[in-house]
This record gives sequence, structure tokens and C-alpha cells, in this order.
Amino acid sequence: MKILIPVDGSKFSKAAVEFVASRSTLIGKNPAVELLNVQAPVPARAAGVVGKSVVKSYHDDEAARALRSSLAVLSKAGMAAMSGYVVGHAPEEIARRADKGNADLIVMGSHGHGALAQLVLGSVTHAVLAHTTKPVLVVRNRAAPRGDSLRAGIAVDGSKFGRAAVKYVLKHRDLFGAKPTLTLIHVVPDFAGAVMPDMAGLALPAYSPDEIQAMQHKAFETAVAPLRKLFEQQGVNFEEACLVGAAGEEIAAFAKRRKLDVLVLGSHGHGAFKSAVLGSVATRVAHISTTPLLLVREA
Repeated sequence: MKILIPVDGSKFSKAAVEFVASRSTLIGKNPAVELLNVQAPVPARAAGVVGKSVVKSYHDDEAARALRSSLAVLSKAGMAAMSGYVVGHAPEEIARRADKGNADLIVMGSHGHGALAQLVLGSVTHAVLAHTTKPVLVVRNRAAPRGDSLRAGIAVDGSKFGRAAVKYVLKHRDLFGAKPTLTLIHVVPDFAGAVMPDMAGLALPAYSPDEIQAMQHKAFETAVAPLRKLFEQQGVNFEEACLVGAAGEEIAAFAKRRKLDVLVLGSHGHGAFKSAVLGSVATRVAHISTTPLLLVREA
């Protein structure tokens, strides 16, 4: 597995590195890990005054400072890693390196919440998501899992994006540990709120409890049954969770209630607007949950 971890010396990138360092089953498979530091360009006028050698020395020193502690964390865990730096615009350089190196995963640290869509995951993280269709694991300043085997929830909605998320998890099972707890999550509508007027104009329930249960079961099976077969074909144990209500809120609440180590969501690729990069459900989950998010996109 090829993993790219952008680092800048902050506590957020440290959280990303520590998450990867906690993956003992993955480490045993000798993954190809690369740490990348992106340095902002020195203004042309200032660079012209001090000279190229001074500028290069400055970038060398700053990169070494940012990379040193992360390399030490991985080395202590028994994980070898390449490291280097580039000068440029961070999101574009990270996406370019991931695409050029054919990375299987980008792991990024990011701050928690924000009132604006572009601040939910952090501006750099959000911009990386807009520049690449590579899977991205976003870790928000949270302690790394204590054990190797993760509690992971895979949110699916019956679309090709949910199927892509499941296929990614099955292909890269080592990332989740030797004996992970994998749960397929699907949120069905709350048909109980549907009403219809009677002859007197009063609102009456449109469906009986039995009808509601039947419709919810059908919706769940339509979304989950094809994915259930993928797990069974590979002999991978899994659980299922049928939630009712608003998808983003219910998925976030389930992650908190079950103390999940990671949530895996399928989402579309690029978007012309920042709020469209992830999709409404993924954006809502990111806004209200601090559980690490593994975002898998269909290119």
C-alpha cells in the first residue's frame, strides 16, 4: 500500500502520522510511506536580495524541522518512510505528488469544525480534496487508536460511491487491523412523518406502523444486499446497522455512540464549488463529527 502523509510540523499533521504509526498489521506488510512537506515560496523580491543559496538553505532547514519528529514517530513504530519537500502551493503539490506516485491513500491532519463549508476540514485539506480523486483519510487532532484492530463504519446509500467505499475497505483490509469490526451503515427515511388529509381536511398518518417497517426494510435491503455479497465472497466478517432519520446526523451519532475509530464514506470527485466537493452527507458528517473520515471517491 502506498501512503502519502503531508506534514507541516503542526499537531494536526502529527495526529495523522501517529494514526498511521498505530497500524501494526499494515506495518508488517511493509507499506510504501512518504512524508511530504510543502514550503511556501519566498517572495521574488526577497529571494533576489538574499540569493538562491540562502533561500534554499532556509527551505532545507524549515523542511527538516517539520519532518524530523514525524520520521521519528514512524521509525519508533518500525515503519520505514521516504521524506522530502517541494516549494509551491500546498494543495496542488500534495495532489500532484499523490497522483504521480499513484498513492493508495493520502492521510491528512486537520482541525475540527468551522462555520463555513471550506473550514469544516481546513482549507488545505478541502483544497486537496478538490484537486485529486485519491482516497483521503482526514484525522482531526485526535489520539491514535490504542489497538491495531479498528472499529470502522462504512456508510452506504445504494450508489456507486458507497460501493467504491466498500471495495476500497476490502482491498486494503490491512489498514484496519488483523480483526477489525466493520459495520455497513445505511440510513432509511422516517416514513412515519408522512401524512395525508382526510375528508375534513385533518392530517392523518399516510402509513401504518407495519407499512413503515416494510418500506424501511426494503430500502435497507436495496442498498445493502449487493454489498453484503462482496463481504461474503471474500469471507470477511461484518455487521450491519439500519438507522432512521437524517443521514448526516444519524451517521455522526452512530460513530459517537459506537466509539468508531474511523468512518468510511463514498463521495463524488471534484466539485465546482467548495460545498460540492464532498457531497451534502459527507459535509454534514464532517461538520458535526470528530471521528476520522476516510473519503473514497469515484473518479
